Amino acid sequence: MNLNDLSHEVIGAAIEVHRNLGPGLLESVYQSCLFVELQNRKISFKAQAVVPIQYKGKLIEKDFILDFLIEESLVVELKSLEVVLPVHKAQLLTYLRLTNKSLGLLINFNEVLLTNGITRIVNNFKE
Repeated sequence: MNLNDLSHEVIGAAIEVHRNLGPGLLESVYQSCLFVELQNRKISFKAQAVVPIQYKGKLIEKDFILDFLIEESLVVELKSLEVVLPVHKAQLLTYLRLTNKSLGLLINFNEVLLTNGITRIVNNFKE
């Protein structure tokens, strides 16, 4: 499945979670429910994926955690915020750069209409 199709499937799963729960809950609740929805749709993923940080070729003793890594290619960051700030988009872009992934979804469940809370972030990395 290509990245656009995969992102479409993940967005559909997030919309289903939002349709059932609505806005206003903690991020952890949405994450747990999206976990179940992705499993139901037989989408391969890692939740709370630990990613080691390398700096100038050296492994740093600090890791960062992705909310979801879908099919080893799509990074998904969840929020439940009043307002998504530029720093949240920058966070996802940094995750994409550090993992050498090209596409990420920032999904803010605290929206009346979830599609208003979805941001696609593209990393134009070169290998």
